[in-house]
Amino acid sequence: MTFSIVARSDDGESWGVAVASKFLAVGSVVPAAVAQVGALATQAHANVAYKGIALSHLDEGATASVALQRLLEEDEGRDHRQVGIVDVDGGAASHTGGSCIDWAGGVTGDGFAIQGNCLAGPEVVEAMRRSWEAGADTPFAQRLLDALAAGDDAGGDKRGRQSAAMLVVRDGAGYDGGDDIDVDLRVDDHAAPVTELARLLDLNDLYLVASTDDEKVTIDAALRDELEAFARAQGQPDFHTWVGCENYEMRVDDGLVWIDRRILALVRGDDA
Repeated sequence: MTFSIVARSDDGESWGVAVASKFLAVGSVVPAAVAQVGALATQAHANVAYKGIALSHLDEGATASVALQRLLEEDEGRDHRQVGIVDVDGGAASHTGGSCIDWAGGVTGDGFAIQGNCLAGPEVVEAMRRSWEAGADTPFAQRLLDALAAGDDAGGDKRGRQSAAMLVVRDGAGYDGGDDIDVDLRVDDHAAPVTELARLLDLNDLYLVASTDDEKVTIDAALRDELEAFARAQGQPDFHTWVGCENYEMRVDDGLVWIDRRILALVRGDDA
């Protein structure tokens, strides 16, 4: 009883899943993805074994359609399953079993698979498709979120709202480059889970995404003095220590050559 989008970015560098449901901790069940392999969502009467099996098939070179066919051939419960898969090349496949709770269905296109069951109606999937196809210029994670929000606004899970999640992978995107996890966010139990997921995605960007050149403000002598004075007022010995305590390492240069404009705004108490 869930709606989801599985997709690959247009540049072929990222794969991801966004999902919402009237179900506790949907992110613990539905999404799976590996960079340069593919992504999938397993839902309805979810078969969590699909995640490892499908990714193994994709890693061995199977297309999304072939991987899906193999999953269904091996599963006697396939009539109760719903699954979407996107492969390394952006090929997409989706399955809705005949016993999934109405309304249930999905749509695929170049680089995406959208599916849902126990939905308010087909308008949920259609709203997600329109949002995705209109978002080509939007950053990938935000584009996934926008599609999920469009489905939520169109009625989503007809039972109500409870949880949402997003998983995005890209080579070297993990913390300190240690794995491929670009975004891994879960809202396990919330009255407005998609809205809360949007808030968490903003925080993910602030804390875990490096500043762009346009976001960097050069630190001159006067600004350095201002930052050091601020840190001391916060009870820290220096600004570098304050940055570490607040987890802003991605947004301030280690040598204090530059500071992200958003962090500078926080220092100055400037909501703008």
